[in-house]
Amino acid sequence: MRISIAKKVSSLLYDAINIIIKLYFMITGTQIRAARALLRWSARDLAEHADIGMATVQRLEIKDGVPAGRAHTLVKLQQAMESAGVEFIGSPDDGPGVRLYLRTKPKRSAIEPALTRRK
Repeated sequence: MRISIAKKVSSLLYDAINIIIKLYFMITGTQIRAARALLRWSARDLAEHADIGMATVQRLEIKDGVPAGRAHTLVKLQQAMESAGVEFIGSPDDGPGVRLYLRTKPKRSAIEPALTRRK
């Protein structure tokens, strides 16, 4: 009997945590696609950065609204893209979007030093 109650409590707690995480990390399939495009990542690239399967990335991107998936999977996706410089803005119901912040200075081209020496 105790094991049964413990399993039910554990299941309810897991569901509650998923709901809380989804409320905080609510990104849409459209935002995932847009963020991936900004980063110029393939679905495989995103899957590797987020440590999830490529088929999972493709399945989550299909939905225009908030995808039905495990909350921790959405968190992994969001964290991978945010660590690469993407910011998720708006909410799923009001102006969802993404923007890119470049965190490093662009590298100088090989031609640039040669051009500056001629002056």
